[in-house]
Amino acid sequence: MKSRILVLAAAATLALGACSTGIPAGGPSEKAAGGGTTKVSVAFYPLEFAVTKAAGDKVKVSSLTLPGMEPHDLEITPQQTAELQDADLVVYLKGFQPAVDAAIEQSSTKNVLDVSQVVELHAATEADHDHNVSPSPSGEATSTSSEEEEGNVHDHDHGALDPHFWLDPTLEAKVIDAVAAELADIDTANAETFQNNAKAAVAELTSLDDEYKTGLSTCSVKTIITSHAAFGYLTERYGLEQVGISGISPNERPSPARIAEVQDLAQKHGVTTIFFETLSSDADANAVAGDLGLELAVLDPVEGITDTSPGTDYVSVMKSNLEALKKANACS
Repeated sequence: MKSRILVLAAAATLALGACSTGIPAGGPSEKAAGGGTTKVSVAFYPLEFAVTKAAGDKVKVSSLTLPGMEPHDLEITPQQTAELQDADLVVYLKGFQPAVDAAIEQSSTKNVLDVSQVVELHAATEADHDHNVSPSPSGEATSTSSEEEEGNVHDHDHGALDPHFWLDPTLEAKVIDAVAAELADIDTANAETFQNNAKAAVAELTSLDDEYKTGLSTCSVKTIITSHAAFGYLTERYGLEQVGISGISPNERPSPARIAEVQDLAQKHGVTTIFFETLSSDADANAVAGDLGLELAVLDPVEGITDTSPGTDYVSVMKSNLEALKKANACS
């Protein structure tokens, strides 16, 4: 991967700084980390967090996924394709957002970091899939007959990978280190700064990991029920079990049979709380909780930060998630 440094005249730098204060309609969410001139384009929020932590004030970061947008549903505009073309570095997760994959393939950006080459993505487990749903032409899932369900079991791609690695802080830390290394190759003058920033960020996420290990080590209830199966990495690392009302994709809609199955699991495992997400509807969680008189609470997959998020950045949202889990699962 050839590195290069984009050098701008002082007037151009001032012009860019003036343009970075807003988000153009249909364009990327742009966040100037400071006075830096290196441009980094990221696919969605957890990667934006990694870049801003590693870069400090040395780069200008723009995200293809606007605040409040469900990243699974992203479509790339021509303006965003041009932003990719102009970036010094593009950071994305191959296979998570097909529109981003296609745009990168069509661009001539030389420095591209696919974080699936940094962290080992896990195969989605049986618990991550709902075989009682099937995708409709609109992209949503509909309930199926028993014969169709049997066909779906055989046709379903069990080799699919779970993309939500960032819900394990130790894996998010690996991405920060990888981003720092890429930036150091592109902007050698600031290489030491990037490395020091990454070291501090990794220490912060190591502390977060310790908080999770301590906070979830004594839970009376080990099962969590979520609106979609985004929390496999989190539950695997901290000794919990995830039951997704729908599967890996938030666009799936559970059948009545699946709702009944999840309700049975909730009773069997003593679950008191059904979790839903800030960027998605709580309808499925309500469908499970309502008949059983269970509570609803937010468990945020940290796919984006909005005014309704239970925190202002990755770390604060993850800490809010920890408190929600401790309360729901009776962790002393």
